[in-house]
Amino acid sequence: MGHGGNVIEELTADHREVEDMFGRIQAMAGAGQALRDLVDEVTIELVRHSVAEEQYLYPAVREYVAGGDRLADKEIEDHARVEELLKELEKTRTDDPGMDMMLQQLMDEVTAHVQDEEANLFPMLRQACTAEQLDDLGDRIRRAKAMAPTRPHPAAPSSPTASKILAPGAGLVDRARDFVTGRGRS
Repeated sequence: MGHGGNVIEELTADHREVEDMFGRIQAMAGAGQALRDLVDEVTIELVRHSVAEEQYLYPAVREYVAGGDRLADKEIEDHARVEELLKELEKTRTDDPGMDMMLQQLMDEVTAHVQDEEANLFPMLRQACTAEQLDDLGDRIRRAKAMAPTRPHPAAPSSPTASKILAPGAGLVDRARDFVTGRGRS
């Protein structure tokens, strides 16, 4: 959940973690509980990552990066599409014929988002911010991920202020549900 380092190092480590999970999904043969567990693991990581980015990364991009509003809006739109997919995957049985197609769409969307962030947004942020600002953002991202929801909530407000108020409560409920059901323990 928390890797350490500045915001770019933290989020890049998250990206590698999700890419590893995608590789494990692609290597899996068939459906079943192992696939459900891995899809849940990916969902937990992506939701926490997205919430933290929306709370802290994108406001920093808006503030420090030239053209930051446009960049942040695009990234938030990417998140909305991914969150809708995650919600659909959450409701879909692993033996459903549409599961493979939805998983491929998720992997394609997330991979494109990651490539865009790493090739464009992160270098611009590194150029625009001091090392101290990047370190502070890394700390904020880690704290936000620890409190973030673990399930997709596509109807939740995406504004940073609303998210900072609502996400910890939703996160607490999600983690309680996860504890009771055993979700995310694999």
